[in-house]
Amino acid sequence: MTSAADIGLYVHIPFCQRRCHFCAFYLEIAHVDRMASFYAALTHEIRLQDQRNLLQGRMLQSIYFGGGTPTALPPHQLGALLKLIQTTWPISPTVEITVEAHPSSVTREGLTILAEAGFTRISFGAESMKEQDFAPIGRHGQVRDTATAVQAARDAGFININLDLMYGLPEQSLRDWQRTLELILPLAPSHVSCYALTIEKGTRLAQDIARQRVPGVDDQLHLEMEASTAQILAETGFVQYEISNYAKPAWRCRHNLLYWTGGEYLGLGPSAQSYVNGTRFGNVADLDQYVTDLNENRLPMSDCTVLSQSEQNRDALVFGLRLLRGVPLHVLTGAERGTEVDHLIASGFLNVDHERLWLTPLGRRYADSVAERLF
Repeated sequence: MTSAADIGLYVHIPFCQRRCHFCAFYLEIAHVDRMASFYAALTHEIRLQDQRNLLQGRMLQSIYFGGGTPTALPPHQLGALLKLIQTTWPISPTVEITVEAHPSSVTREGLTILAEAGFTRISFGAESMKEQDFAPIGRHGQVRDTATAVQAARDAGFININLDLMYGLPEQSLRDWQRTLELILPLAPSHVSCYALTIEKGTRLAQDIARQRVPGVDDQLHLEMEASTAQILAETGFVQYEISNYAKPAWRCRHNLLYWTGGEYLGLGPSAQSYVNGTRFGNVADLDQYVTDLNENRLPMSDCTVLSQSEQNRDALVFGLRLLRGVPLHVLTGAERGTEVDHLIASGFLNVDHERLWLTPLGRRYADSVAERLF
C-alpha cells in the first residue's frame, strides 16, 4: 500500500481541438476566450484550496496535468500554472510531473518551455501507428506526428516518455495491432499504456456501431491482442505492472500508482476528482459553473462523501486488483465474501495465497465485473 504521507495533485485541463468519437470525458472545444476564463478561475481555485490546508504540510509526490489535451493551453501558461503550484505547496525533491499531449499539439519550442518549467514526464496520445485506424474513432492528426513529437520531446530534455495506445479499434486486425507495437518500440518510450477500446454510451462511436456504420467489439480478438501485447513488450524489456500499463524498470507511473494503491490526491479543474483524508469529492463538470463559483470566491464542488472503513476497503479492492500483484487479503472483510472469492478462484478469475489476492489473465479481461461480484 502507498504511504499515508503520499499525496498527488491532478490538474484537469478540459480542452481539445475536437472530440474523438470514443471519448465520454468532460471536455470543451479549445477557444481562446474559454481558455482564458478557465486559466483565471484555476489560479483562484489553487489559492482557495491552499487556504483549506488539506495537504497539512505533506509534500506532493506527483503532479499530473491531464485532460482533455493540456497542451491545448499555450506552453508558457502551463509553465506558469506549474510555478504557482510549486510556490503554493511543498514539493518532493523527487516529484514526478506529467503533462498529457496530443502529438500534433506540440512544437519543439513549446516542449523546451515545458521541460525548462519543470515537467519531467510527457504522455502522448498516439492511439495507433496505422493511419486507417484514425477515421473510425475520429482521431485527428497523422501517424508521423507521434515520432516527430517523441523526438522533439527527447531533444527538449524529456527522458520519461509514455505512449498511450488503443487496441480493438474498428476493423483493426491482430497483425495491425502487432505492427503498431513494433513501430513504437524504436521510439524508445519508457512507458506504454495499452487500452482496450470500450464503447461508452452516448458517444459518436456508440451511435456509429448501433447504426452499423462501423463494426462492434470482438471480445475474442481483444483477448488475442492482450496476449500479444504482453508477449511483445516483455520481449523488449517492458514489465507489465497493471492491467493496461507497461514500464521499463524504474519508470512506473507514480501518479497512477496513487490511485491503484490507496494513495491520496487533490484534483483541480472542472470534473476533477479528489480523495483526501478519507473523503472523496469532485468538482462540477461544467466550465461555466466552475468559473462562476470561483468568481464568487466559492470552491466548485459538486459532491462530497466521507468514506467508511468498509467503503475504503471496497475502493482499495476495486482499484488494487488492477495491479498484477493484486491486493492484500485484509481489504476483504465479511464472511459472505469467502464463498464468492472461492467461486471466482474455481472459475479461473482469481488467484490467492496466504497474503494476497490477484487477477488471473482471464480475470484481468473482466476486472470490473470481478470487482462488482466481490461486493
